[in-house]
Amino acid sequence: MGAARVCVVGSINADLTFTVANLPRPGQTVLASSLASAPGGKGGNQAVAAARAGAATSLVAAVGDDAAAESLRAHLRANGVDEDAVVSLAGPSGSAAIVVDAAGENHIVVAPGANALLDVDAPAARAAIGSADVVLLQLEISPTTAIAAAQQARDAGALVMLNASPVGTAAHHLLALSHLTDVVVVNETEAAEWHWPVRHLVITRGARGASYVSDDERFDVPALRVRAVDTTGAGDVFAGVLAAGWPAGHEHALQRACAAGALATLVRGAGDCAPSAADIDAVLTP
Repeated sequence: MGAARVCVVGSINADLTFTVANLPRPGQTVLASSLASAPGGKGGNQAVAAARAGAATSLVAAVGDDAAAESLRAHLRANGVDEDAVVSLAGPSGSAAIVVDAAGENHIVVAPGANALLDVDAPAARAAIGSADVVLLQLEISPTTAIAAAQQARDAGALVMLNASPVGTAAHHLLALSHLTDVVVVNETEAAEWHWPVRHLVITRGARGASYVSDDERFDVPALRVRAVDTTGAGDVFAGVLAAGWPAGHEHALQRACAAGALATLVRGAGDCAPSAADIDAVLTP
């Protein structure tokens, strides 16, 4: 089988990452030992991860008309992600402030910017969604936009994969998405917010790997044992690699996604931490 065609519909951000010894408590000010800027956003991260894993990948997203927009586009091009359906809108691009501690744990605050105005009715967006084997969504865009994209994907016969993150989306929107979604990917915190039946449920468990649940099957996939330096973006890498591998079989895709998510924690930052297909193969080869 040829490379999977993956269309990611989601956010793309300019990230600022602060490295600290300990995450601040409420009301506390801490000093960072370093500051780095890099491309990010759940949609952009997942698209880059899928492309590096070998999928023919396109991204449906929106950037602003600020200085960050071209660097975000350049990052997509450098990683082989088709940007034909990335639109430019007046105003700022999305941005995120990320604080990472010495153990690799993080706090993240996102300003949506252009992501909040993404519209999937444009011809380029419809073409990208309509030609995909897998359409991967997240919840850093408007839930009504995610629902519209899922409906387009379902109508086109694509598999719809939803990374139901971050939490906070209204229950009626999640209910609508559940009717249009084939695969839901959540972490353990997000799993507590997901209350609707779905054909395939994947729960990521950090250093303990991931679990797969369907009506007639359940199994766990262990994670690689690594010494994490930054967990930011690992969940996005997992989702992107899972989407890239799903058409070849869900169990194999989960193994690759778990390996990729672990490898991502060895690289600081979210936008450039996804491993290549060769890197994933190397750690899975006996």
